[in-house]
Amino acid sequence: MSFRSSLLQCAALSAVILTSLPAAAADEVRPDEIIVTASPIGRTVEETIIGTSVISEDELRQRLENTIGETLRREPGVSSTYFGPGASRPVIRGLAGDRISVLDGGIGSIDASATSPDHAVAVEPAMAERIEIVRGPATLLYGSSAAGGVVNVISGRIPRALPEDRADGALRIGKSTVDDGVEAAGGFDLEAFDVGAGAVVFHGEGHYRKADDFKVPGFVESALLRQIEDEEAILAGEPLEEHPRDLAENSAFETKGGSVGASWVFDRGFFGVSATAGNTDYGVPGHAHEDDEGGVTIALKQRRLDLDGEIDRDLLIFKKTKIRFGYADYEHSEIEPSGEVGTTFTNEGFEGRLEFIDKTTRALGGDLNGAFGVQFKKRDFAAIGEEAFVPPTLSKQFGVFTLKELALGPWRLEAGGRYERTTHEVEATGERREFDAVSVSGGVGFEPVDGVFFGVSGFRTERAPSTEELFSDGPHLATASFEVGDPALDEEVGRGAEATARFGNARIAFSVNGFYTSYKNFIYETATGDVEDDLPVFQFVGDDAVFKGFEAAVEAELFKVGAFDVHGDAAFDYVRARADSAAGKIDLPRIPPKSGLFGIEAKSPCVDLRGEVEWAGEQRKVGPNELPTDSYTLYNAYLTFRPFTDDLALRVAATNLTNEEARNHASFLKDLLPLPGRNIRVSLTGTF
Repeated sequence: MSFRSSLLQCAALSAVILTSLPAAAADEVRPDEIIVTASPIGRTVEETIIGTSVISEDELRQRLENTIGETLRREPGVSSTYFGPGASRPVIRGLAGDRISVLDGGIGSIDASATSPDHAVAVEPAMAERIEIVRGPATLLYGSSAAGGVVNVISGRIPRALPEDRADGALRIGKSTVDDGVEAAGGFDLEAFDVGAGAVVFHGEGHYRKADDFKVPGFVESALLRQIEDEEAILAGEPLEEHPRDLAENSAFETKGGSVGASWVFDRGFFGVSATAGNTDYGVPGHAHEDDEGGVTIALKQRRLDLDGEIDRDLLIFKKTKIRFGYADYEHSEIEPSGEVGTTFTNEGFEGRLEFIDKTTRALGGDLNGAFGVQFKKRDFAAIGEEAFVPPTLSKQFGVFTLKELALGPWRLEAGGRYERTTHEVEATGERREFDAVSVSGGVGFEPVDGVFFGVSGFRTERAPSTEELFSDGPHLATASFEVGDPALDEEVGRGAEATARFGNARIAFSVNGFYTSYKNFIYETATGDVEDDLPVFQFVGDDAVFKGFEAAVEAELFKVGAFDVHGDAAFDYVRARADSAAGKIDLPRIPPKSGLFGIEAKSPCVDLRGEVEWAGEQRKVGPNELPTDSYTLYNAYLTFRPFTDDLALRVAATNLTNEEARNHASFLKDLLPLPGRNIRVSLTGTF
C-alpha cells in the first residue's frame, strides 16, 4: 500500500470518527491530569494555585532530547544550564543549581549535577511516563533543594497498576542528523502471577544513545567573544588565531543503562522495588586545558535502588499512606586529554519520604483535607583530584511538613509549614555547620464558575546553604573560575507571592502566573577582581535580591479541515532578577531573557502535523563580567504518522530549520558553544 492510499484511507476513517464524537470530546484542549508533585492530596493542574504543568508521554516522545534540561527548555518559565548535549539541568524562573530539585519518581537524583553545570543529571527520561514541573517554591514538600521549583520524572520503573491484557510495553529506535546520533529504548510490564488479593508485576527497560560532535551554524564562539580575542591579540602583538567553526568539538556522548523492577499490585495499593544502572561518557566543550589538545571527557556511572508503596486504607486519622525510598552510589571521573583521570567525584546517599493523607472531615461548613509527612536524606560527597574545589563533606537533612486544605463552595483555602534541620560536616577537618529552617505558605483559590479559576498564595521559605556555597576553595575550569565559599553564610530567606488566573472550556484554555520574591541573604557567586591559578576569583556571597516575572499560555481549537482538527498554542515568559551588592544594585548573571513559543498543529487519527516558532529575546541586563546575548528565532516542524494503528508511530522532528545561530544566556558556555544547527530526527515507536 502506498503512503498516499494509506493516508486517504486514514483520512476517511478519521472523518467518520470525528463526526461521531461529541464536540467536547473531539475538541478537548487540556485533559485533567493529577499532578502528584504539587500536592500529596492529589490535584489536577487546573486546581493548583501555583504554576504547574505536566509533559505527557506522547509529548515526551515528540520532544525528547538527550538531557532533562533540553527536553524541558521550551516550557514556559523553564530554561537550561546547557553545557553541551551531555549535561543540561533545568533553570526555573532564573533559578538553578541547588535551588531546583530534579526528582526520579519523587526521590532526588542523588548525583553531583547541582555541584557544577558540566555534571550530568543521572535521571534518564528515555522511557518516562510523564514529567511534572512545579514552578516556584516547593520547599514545604521537598526541602531546601526545591526553593526554586521541582522537576519530577515519573519513570514507571515500579509498576503502580496492572497492565492491560497482562502485558504492555514500548520500543523506540531513532536517528538524528546534526550529530549522526542513534538511539534505542524499550520497556515492558508483565503481570506474572497472583499473590493473595493482588498480582506481581515485573518491569524491565533499557536504553542506548550515541552521537558524534554536533554541527553548529558558522562560528563556535560568539561574535563579541571573537572580537575581544582578536583585540587582545593585536594589543599583545600576537598573530590572530583562526576561530573554530561548523563543529562543536568534544561534544560527543554515549549513554546506556537499564532497570528491572517488581511490584505487588492489589486492590487498594501497591508495593514495589527496582534496581537501576546507568553509564554515560560525554565530552565537555570548553573544558580543555589551555596547553592541551582536545578536551576533558566525563565517565559517569550510577547504581540505584528504589522502593515505592501506597496503601489506600484507613490508618487512625489517615486514609492513605505513601512511602518512598531511594539509595544511589554515584561516581564520575573527569578524564584529561592524555587519558589520565584529573578529578573524581563520588556521591553515596539515600533519601526517604513517608506521607500520610488525612481523612476528609467537616470544618467551618466545608471539607477539610490535609497531609502530614517526613523526609530524610544523607549525602556523602567527595571530590578527589587537581580540580577538587569542594572538600569531602557529609550532609544530613531531616524535615517534617504538614499541609491543610479547606473547600468552602467555590473557595479553597490552603496552608502549610515545614521544619527542616540540615548539617554539613567537612570530613577532613571536622568543620561543621548546622541550620534550622522553617518555611510556611498559604493561599486562596476561587472558582466562580466551571472553567474559571483565580488564586493567590504567599510564602516565606528558608534554604540552608549548600556544601559548594560554604566550602568551595579551588579552581573550577568548567566555569573558568577559582571558586571560594564562605563557611559563615546563613540561611537564605525568601518572601514572596504568586497570583494565577485560568480560563478553560472544550475549545480554549488560558493561564497566566505572576510571581514576586524578595530574598534576604540570596547566595550567588560574584567576581572579586583577584586572580588565582590564572583564573578569576569568584566568591560566594549573600545579598538581598528580588526576582519577579510571569508566564502566560493559551491553547485553542481553531477549525477543522477534513479529518484534521487544527489547534493553536502560544506561551510567553519573563523574569527579572537584581541584587543589592556591596557595589550597589546589579543584575544577576545568567538570567534567561524573555522568550516565547508559538505553534499550530493539525491532528487526525493517522497523521499529526505541527509547526512552531521558538523565540528568545536579547539579554542586555547582564551581571558583572558577563557578556550580553543576542536574540534568536528558531523554526521547528513535527510529523507523526500512524499508518495502521495507534500502536505504531513514525515521528519526524525538524528543529532549527533555518540553521540559525542561537545561544542560551543561562549557560556558562553561551559564548563558547551555540545550540545545535539544523537537525532532522526520525524515530519509530511501537507499543503493545
